[in-house]
Amino acid sequence: MAKGEIRSDHLDTLDHDLGRYSNIELATQYAGRPLVGYGFALAFLLLAGVAALTFSTPGSHAMTLGAAAVFAGYLALNIGANDVANNMGPAVGARVLTMGGAIAIAAVFESAGALIAGGDVVDTVAGGIIPPGAIADPRIFVRVMMAALLSAAIWVNIATRAGAPVSTTHAIVGSIAGAGIAAAGWGAVAWETMLSITLGWVVSPLLGGMIAAAVLWVIKARIIYREDKIAAARTWVPVLVGVMGGAFACYLALKGLNRLAVVGFAPALSLGCAAGMALWIGTIPVIRKQSEGLENRDKSLKRLFGLPLIVAAALLSFAHGANDVANAVGPLAAILKATTTGLTGGIAVVPAWDMFIGAFGISLGLILFGPRLIRMVGSRITRLNPMRAYCVALSAAVTVILASGLGIPVSTTHVAVGAIFGVGFFREWYEARRLRRSSASVANRPPLAVEERRRRKLVRRSHFLTIMAAWIVTVPAAGVLSGLVFMAMGLAGD
Repeated sequence: MAKGEIRSDHLDTLDHDLGRYSNIELATQYAGRPLVGYGFALAFLLLAGVAALTFSTPGSHAMTLGAAAVFAGYLALNIGANDVANNMGPAVGARVLTMGGAIAIAAVFESAGALIAGGDVVDTVAGGIIPPGAIADPRIFVRVMMAALLSAAIWVNIATRAGAPVSTTHAIVGSIAGAGIAAAGWGAVAWETMLSITLGWVVSPLLGGMIAAAVLWVIKARIIYREDKIAAARTWVPVLVGVMGGAFACYLALKGLNRLAVVGFAPALSLGCAAGMALWIGTIPVIRKQSEGLENRDKSLKRLFGLPLIVAAALLSFAHGANDVANAVGPLAAILKATTTGLTGGIAVVPAWDMFIGAFGISLGLILFGPRLIRMVGSRITRLNPMRAYCVALSAAVTVILASGLGIPVSTTHVAVGAIFGVGFFREWYEARRLRRSSASVANRPPLAVEERRRRKLVRRSHFLTIMAAWIVTVPAAGVLSGLVFMAMGLAGD
């Protein structure tokens, strides 16, 4: 064998070995990415515990507060990983925002909503589920709240891993109820409150889906199927943007002005109407300028809905941060009150360090673990474009306002996901009706085969059934888990 051939063989072997080492290094990097996320999450939980030990009043309850802060931080991480997908998923699925852009916007606005509009005083979740005086012993009450925090976080974590968007509000409600029953029996739970929550559990996805379908019908009838689509869009897009802006203004007035004054529903609705009118008038020249030179086709319409959808997603994140941060910081504030004053009922003041744990934890959970659910909500339930995604965002805002006016507690998760289902099922119905009409015009056309009818389904039934099952079992599963954790804590304490 020639000397050059030997060298060539050696070089080929060396290249092959280096390629294998390169593949091993690449595989190690991919395998290490989840570990990096878990490392950051663990560091955050340790910092949360240190913050509680640092800022709390020195005493025998310092370790209890430190552990409770870790549990609250764990729940906040899971809120970010699961709940925030409902706000950003439609915009990502419609390809208006990249995953990185969506995460950046959501992290900023979730934190801003929690810190600015979260409120200095939070009526703890426990105050509604467990009536004052039902659990008089502060030590038992603290154990109930700690079991609820840990159990709700574990359940939401399991749901996130399963790819099911669930309501963290229902998880914490079920957990508090389960631990309360384990501590003081069935009489420890305010069942009227649980009934109203259950009503909202059923109403919110149905209402969100119907409103989203109605908005999509308006867009189809008034814009998409008009002869001059661009002219129709110049008229109707500002109207839709005005409705969205008015709904958000009303919602933020109800939820975000508690530091300045208590705003009733009627004044908030008036403020929302004024803001909506102003935004409608102000958007007309903007849409007119954006539509100049656009071709008369659906692709052009998608561009006109892009910026309003981004704004809607940001406002949804702000509203979510203002509302759902209480799921993590409320029980922690109740624990702080019980350990320092011995009182187990009423309103608990949330210190700044507690609010920062909730706000930063939600944003960090979104950054580290949020993409999985964002993809699920945005593209795997049904196919979304900017117009359909805008219907989801607008429906979420309007549904929350209507529910607030009716006094029905709703889940933002159920509303948003219900709106996505509403859009998908409406499209199925609309396409089936159009197909029936076209078939009626052609004599003796054979019916579609079963396989073809299944192919034309626009909502993935497997995801629909998984999410429905997760919604149904969230409250009882979190309750049973919390009861077991409460008893385990008691055995560990003994």
